[in-house]
Amino acid sequence: MSKSDCKLLYTPGEPAGIGPDIWLQYLAGHPSSSLVGICDPALIYKRAEELNIRADINECAGTDDIVDKKINIIPVSMKSSCKAGTINPINSPYVIECLETATRLCIEGHASGLVTGPINKAAINDAGIAFTGHTEWLADRAGCKQVVMMLATDKLRVALVTTHLPLREVADSITKELLREIIVILERELRIRFDIEKPHILICGLNPHAGENGHLGTEEIDILIPVLEQMRQEKYSLEGPLPADTLFTARYLDQADAVLAMYHDQGLPVLKHTGFGSATNITLGLPFIRTSVDHGTALALAGTGLSDPGSLACSVRIARQMALTPSKTSSLTDWGS
Repeated sequence: MSKSDCKLLYTPGEPAGIGPDIWLQYLAGHPSSSLVGICDPALIYKRAEELNIRADINECAGTDDIVDKKINIIPVSMKSSCKAGTINPINSPYVIECLETATRLCIEGHASGLVTGPINKAAINDAGIAFTGHTEWLADRAGCKQVVMMLATDKLRVALVTTHLPLREVADSITKELLREIIVILERELRIRFDIEKPHILICGLNPHAGENGHLGTEEIDILIPVLEQMRQEKYSLEGPLPADTLFTARYLDQADAVLAMYHDQGLPVLKHTGFGSATNITLGLPFIRTSVDHGTALALAGTGLSDPGSLACSVRIARQMALTPSKTSSLTDWGS
């Protein structure tokens, strides 16, 4: 696939948030980008006016109709009016419809991948639509039994065994079967999508000090260690379980291609501390490429021009390079813009 054939879709997410803003800001600096929006053109016209950005929009029926150096949009109409910074739950079905359209186009092969903007999960659930997050929703629509959430910066990749669960449910959710499935997907996608010949993966323990030989919990002994020992025999390059409080140091990270954390707030605070605003959220295991910004809707910044499109730029860059099959390297910094 050539760069000109690599067409990515973008769903701005919550219309009252900064999803439309960062797209307009990104396109202002990348006028030839083939990043096609799935959204309401009226929203983009209005937000562009508020940001004082010229909006030369091409409404297209599909990815074959895009025009260079224009804002290409496959139209989906909002259900109600939208004011920057003020969520209108009536528009929650519109957010889902944009995702439905984008997912269908990706599955049908009309796009190389999907980049998603920030959503407000509470607003969607308040509208009576059950929604735990992009990752779970996309897996369900794509018919995938299991996917993996991984966030990446230029220097660190962190994947998760469990995603959006209450903390009290995490331990019971981690089974031998789930752990193995997650590692298989993570290792395979690092090879295929990131072109790493033999990925070396660090595995976090679930408990403090990785259970301290059973004195601080037995999940490591009962679940993690047996799975990792078996998979090492199958030639997987796995290290752990390691205490999460010391794993994220140069001693370990300098030799690793990814870290697998057991739950959301075990690994992601470290990653976001090192690269918030310049990281991307990647869903591994889908039949298409999906990346996303690493931040929320930032309602207070919507329409002000103060939002930062850095994470969107990172998400687009990585999605494009994944689609184009990058040259052999394990360094995200080597990837072109």
